Amino acid sequence: MKTISLRLPETLLDRIKIEANKRDMPYQSLIKVWLADDVSERRRTD
Repeated sequence: MKTISLRLPETLLDRIKIEANKRDMPYQSLIKVWLADDVSERRRTD
């Protein structure tokens, strides 16, 4: 794993945290899942 710094609008981060809370998971983990899913999906369609 590599640590990165990512600047997000505060409103976006708040919405991500709400979604993570609904799934009972840390928001950083949810971001990783979404990114991985998106990359996988794009590879299938390219």
